Amino acid sequence: LEVSIVLSSSSNSNGSFSSSLSSISPCSALLHFNHSLSLDSSASPSYHRSRIQMCDNSYPKTASWKEDKDCCTWDGVVCDQTTRHVIGLDLSCSWLRGPIHSNSTLFFLPHLRTLNLAGNCFNESLISPEFGKFKTLTHLNLSYSCFSGKIPYEISHLSSLVSLDLSFSDGLLIETPVWKRVIHNLTQLRELLLDESDMSSIRPNSLMNLSSSLTTLSLNYCKLQGKLENSILCLPSIQTLDLGFNFNLDLGSLPKSNWSSSYLKFLDLSSISFSEKLPDSIGNLKSLKHLDLYNCNFTGSISTSLGNLTKLTYLALSSNNFSGLLPLSLFNLPNLSSLYLDNNQLVGPLPNHVSGLLSLKDLYLSSNFLNGTLPSWLFNLPSLVTLYLDGNQFIGEIGEFKSNSLEHLDLGYNKLQGSIPRSISRFVNLTYLSLSSNNLISMLELDMFSKLKNLNYLDLSSNLVSINNNVTYTLPKLSSLNLSSCNISEFPIFLRMATTLQFLDLSKNRIYGQVPKWLGDMGRDSLYFLDLHDNLLQGPFPTLNFLSLEYLFVSNNKLTGEIPSLICNASSLYVLDLSHNNLSGVVPKCLVHSNVLQVLDLRMNRLHGTIPATFSKGNKTPFFAKLVGIVTVEVIGSRLLPPMFQNISVTSVLLNRSRPLQLTQSLIIEKTLCKHAWCGAAVTDFNLAKDNFSRKLLVGVLFLVGVCGND
Repeated sequence: LEVSIVLSSSSNSNGSFSSSLSSISPCSALLHFNHSLSLDSSASPSYHRSRIQMCDNSYPKTASWKEDKDCCTWDGVVCDQTTRHVIGLDLSCSWLRGPIHSNSTLFFLPHLRTLNLAGNCFNESLISPEFGKFKTLTHLNLSYSCFSGKIPYEISHLSSLVSLDLSFSDGLLIETPVWKRVIHNLTQLRELLLDESDMSSIRPNSLMNLSSSLTTLSLNYCKLQGKLENSILCLPSIQTLDLGFNFNLDLGSLPKSNWSSSYLKFLDLSSISFSEKLPDSIGNLKSLKHLDLYNCNFTGSISTSLGNLTKLTYLALSSNNFSGLLPLSLFNLPNLSSLYLDNNQLVGPLPNHVSGLLSLKDLYLSSNFLNGTLPSWLFNLPSLVTLYLDGNQFIGEIGEFKSNSLEHLDLGYNKLQGSIPRSISRFVNLTYLSLSSNNLISMLELDMFSKLKNLNYLDLSSNLVSINNNVTYTLPKLSSLNLSSCNISEFPIFLRMATTLQFLDLSKNRIYGQVPKWLGDMGRDSLYFLDLHDNLLQGPFPTLNFLSLEYLFVSNNKLTGEIPSLICNASSLYVLDLSHNNLSGVVPKCLVHSNVLQVLDLRMNRLHGTIPATFSKGNKTPFFAKLVGIVTVEVIGSRLLPPMFQNISVTSVLLNRSRPLQLTQSLIIEKTLCKHAWCGAAVTDFNLAKDNFSRKLLVGVLFLVGVCGND
């Protein structure tokens, strides 16, 4: 059957079709639509969210379309068996890339009932008003498809819609007039998904005017703000309700009574503040499979009624203010796959015995005050993939794991003792391992991890580690290694082959001798963080040519010689700390010309010479132009504060005019290191009474330079 359709003579200048084209069949319309787009696998990446997994097996459906074949047989195309009209088009995750203009032949399929273009990339083009012409459409899915701009008014013309999904498309704007028409006209809606749209101008209580027959309402991160009646939680047919990450949405409190549902399976209220105890009524939602109450500011103990939710597969109570003991009922849920209790104030031990959790894959208990020994059942969970127990007060030894399924293991920052279980070496899928900051008194043999070929992150810091450099092995996917404070005395030789390394911390050890030459080639294109401070390194400064290096710490060693000019090749260098060595010579000019460098610490070396000419009056270098938050500055031999410091906040300024402004006396900067970023605070006023000079200065991010203690 061929239906002739006349194309409009008005054409978009960016369109793919000529206005001279006079008629087109549905099959030709599909072909023209396909030819107007390109195929690109990166247009359909995998998406994994709490309830959504899509495009894992994407492929170009339209690549198999053949002009000599009936389009009703094409992949993704559905036709009415009687009329042969094209009534369904599913091109989800089909690698499609390019804009959809208003004159696209997609809109020449008047009988479409279902249209799914999810999981493609339409180049941030607008959603065309032409979508409103699909009068028979019941299902429209444009999610994850790189649309932008406003949701057009014409969407409200699709009065037959049962399901509308415009989620996750770069913050589509929903304006109040459009929203009102959607509520008024789309009375058949059962599923409405608008996640990550901009609904900041929408009055939240207008949601109460949506159809009482809604089964799915998903408005995650929609910038909703203001009061919303908590009766939204009691819609009679609702099965999926996601209001998470609407930080300024006020739901008041959760229903204390008469809150039950035979249908509700998915509930996400994450990052909505309640500032109350979690009511026992939550245990009445016995059909729940997914409950996310992350960062809701709940207080008090965790309700034991959660143990009634035997269908739960996902439970997230992270980042609240829950206190007290862990309810035993949580550990007897037979279908639970993911349990998140991290970042609370929970105390006490884990239960000695559990009867459930056989399906558990992810267990997060980090950053609480849990104590006692690790029970045996923890090491016998057959499906466990992720285990985070870091930041607690667990004692005793680590048991042998029976399963080989672990991919993420973090036991750091506890009080665990004994040795590392040999079973860890069997975790062939392990990508993340942290055992840092425990009381493991036996030596950790680094080569025990040599079989972990998928290992990406390894942190053994603050333990005793032994290195056998006679054993050759590689960790081909390792990107982060922390062996700080491990009492090692030599560079691990396996690092020679660590071509993917991005982060390396060997600080606070006893590594002596010269820095090996191969360190300059290790991770040449990937290494951004290198920390060797507080060792016994000697000899000349290593020849580094790290093109991607951003952070370099080599302080408190015994390095000699000059700072090589090759360090200028690290064009992304953000922090450089070479203090407390025996370096000599002058400061490379590139360091003071840098547009990137934020922290430069050269104190307590044997550097000599005057401050570079670029520091003289009127020559404000890029470095000093953005230097706006120094904590302590000592300026000696200057009648007035130099121009380069006119926007610097300081807490003290000392003047001594007896000597010229030399490198030794120029600046004293006190630094504070907060994890991997430099930070600090400064005042806005200072007064130089002796010079009758006062000035209010700007306060900003802390930038540091230190050069005192040189010649």
